[in-house]
Amino acid sequence: MATYIYETIPEQSGESPRRFEVVQSMKDAPLTRDPATGVRVRRVISGGYGLMGVGEKSGSSTPVSAPCAPGCACHAGPRIPAP
Repeated sequence: MATYIYETIPEQSGESPRRFEVVQSMKDAPLTRDPATGVRVRRVISGGYGLMGVGEKSGSSTPVSAPCAPGCACHAGPRIPAP
């Protein structure tokens, strides 16, 4: 289940949209009307967040201990100064 942000579509000039959140399945069609008022709505596209973990994922073909490419800079250690 995902949380989606919707906003009402103003019907009159100068009217401000009202935003609200709805928990829906990703398979559900977007709402077209506010469930509380019946006013037309649109889904708002916004930035999200992600979680990144450390360790081997289930089904991963690359072990966590795989060596990095030369000069990858992802590990602490001596660094080559910039010219």
